[in-house]
Amino acid sequence: MAKYILCLFSLMLLASCDSSIVQSEYKTTSSGNWEKDAIMAFTIAELDTVQPYNIFINLRNNDSYLYSNIFLIAELEYPNGASIKDTLEYEMTLPDGQWLGKGHGSLKENKLWYKENIVLPVKGVYNLKLSHAMRKNGKVSGIVDLEGITDVGYQIEKSNK
Repeated sequence: MAKYILCLFSLMLLASCDSSIVQSEYKTTSSGNWEKDAIMAFTIAELDTVQPYNIFINLRNNDSYLYSNIFLIAELEYPNGASIKDTLEYEMTLPDGQWLGKGHGSLKENKLWYKENIVLPVKGVYNLKLSHAMRKNGKVSGIVDLEGITDVGYQIEKSNK
């Protein structure tokens, strides 16, 4: 009976794994505050140069996050020194203030589209750098300590295209 339960548990565990995920990593912010000059840098191990991928930016926030959106700067550096830099805006809440991410309690996880069906054509290691570009309305300078963002990460999945 114990072997049967162990076998069933193992099958359930294997079935729950998502085989489309190629790489994923998170970094924790400083005390739940994402500092203005803190660049979250990730190394993307060498991937197939023919396979298309979907790249996501993952954010975890708690109830201390005061805004309905977030502005990010994402830079993807190629192994040959070239880079693509984007300024991105994502909604974090519905119009009624309800959080968009998944999760229980005050912690929500947001899976945000970054690159869809991208082929990384140069063989080698890529680098992804993420920083926030939030500022208060009417202000020129950015928010120094963006409260409520607890973790920043990325996820790469195989594209079905």
